[in-house]
Amino acid sequence: MLPGKKGILLVNLGTPDDPSRSSVYRYLKQFLLDRRVIDLPWLLRQFLVRVIIVPFRSGSSAKLYQRLWTKEGSPIKIYGMSVARKLQQRLGDKYAVELAMRYQSPGLEAALKKLIFEIKVSEIVVFPMFPQYASATTGSVHDEVMRLLRKWDLIPNIRMINSYPDHPEMIDVFVQNARKYEITAYDHFIFSFHGVPERHVKKADPSGSHCLKKENCCNIACLENQFCYSAQCHTTAHAIATKLGLNKDQYSITFQSRLGKDPWLQPYTDQTLQDQLNKGNKKILVFSPAFVADCLETTIEIGFEYKEEFIHNGGERLDLVESLNDHDAWVAAIANMVK
Repeated sequence: MLPGKKGILLVNLGTPDDPSRSSVYRYLKQFLLDRRVIDLPWLLRQFLVRVIIVPFRSGSSAKLYQRLWTKEGSPIKIYGMSVARKLQQRLGDKYAVELAMRYQSPGLEAALKKLIFEIKVSEIVVFPMFPQYASATTGSVHDEVMRLLRKWDLIPNIRMINSYPDHPEMIDVFVQNARKYEITAYDHFIFSFHGVPERHVKKADPSGSHCLKKENCCNIACLENQFCYSAQCHTTAHAIATKLGLNKDQYSITFQSRLGKDPWLQPYTDQTLQDQLNKGNKKILVFSPAFVADCLETTIEIGFEYKEEFIHNGGERLDLVESLNDHDAWVAAIANMVK
């Protein structure tokens, strides 16, 4: 039997097609209606998203995307396309690499159809571009891939990568990017991860007796938290800090981008920045290792909004370590993981 190529499906979260309010509206609606993102009963989720959240947030979000947008387009899509091209070149003709977004374009269904029915691959490796597993990100990607595949008679071998929070080659890229800054010039370091509601991580605890019930539960490696988003965030932060030679008093692990009034993972990044100011730490270097490409949450939320507030409140310096983007060493790390 003649074996087909191995398909590599890179999947990131998504982006509006353009920074107009109508495009942002469509993106937010598709994103927030995902039951894994807002895990409320169907009717309540429909009401909150369609009637309250999206109509009120789409205008302000569109203004933020307009600040983020480049001449080439959305950074998360531009970097994703560059990574896909570089990965294809590195892997060679025995592989077929496609980029997809979980929400909006390039679409996940179109990418799967191309790999299966046009290129006729014999295997697909699904590579979610999220180092840490969360139901709302990697879980949603895997869920959608399975939903699409079960519609078709032809299903090739499928391998789904779950997470890679301390993959050494990935950690090395974050460390290389950090060393572009004079490490000794900062008073404190913050590892800011995208937040999720506390109820999301509790669902990842099969025993129901570990998550947010044991002291330092995220720092204790065990079967109960092997798929815990927060525990994997701590793993990533500790790995970068160790490689940089930081002790545990020199850095904080925090969470940003919360939505609504329900409790989210804590401590919150904005509050931690103020706490550091109160301690006299006025020079901060921030990492965002939940993101493999700079995006709204890094460039705008931290690089502009948090920085402006920090300086306004008396801080002297707040710098953001760039993400992995299309760094050649990051592409090499992906190549090794998918092989």
